[in-house]
Amino acid sequence: MAGPITVLLMIVGAFFMVVAGLGVLRMPDLFLRMSASTKASTLGAGALLLAVAVHFDNVGVTTRAVATIVFLLLTTPIAAHLLGRAGYFVGVRLVETTVIDELAGQYDLRSHRLRSKQPAAGSQETSQPDA
Repeated sequence: MAGPITVLLMIVGAFFMVVAGLGVLRMPDLFLRMSASTKASTLGAGALLLAVAVHFDNVGVTTRAVATIVFLLLTTPIAAHLLGRAGYFVGVRLVETTVIDELAGQYDLRSHRLRSKQPAAGSQETSQPDA
């Protein structure tokens, strides 16, 4: 029974890896390329690792495969965020069809901190009544 499941997982994994590669080639700017590559490649690698775990049917192999999947799920979004943030700081251009850049004027380029126009969620601005 492991044979068809292994083949299915390998086909799904390979499909998402191809989609990730096409996303890197076809998307017009850094941010869209990173989005396509991180989501699809994480899913593809996860499916391939699950195929390995099912095929070998060994506790040691399965444990390592699951640990690697968890590691990918935890680190890939963080790495993509940091790369995107660094790209934004160094001035990577957005695609021409971008309608609005919501971060324009919000980052302090010296400290690399995001300035907020609105109070943080859950916080309330209190004003002292004039006496």
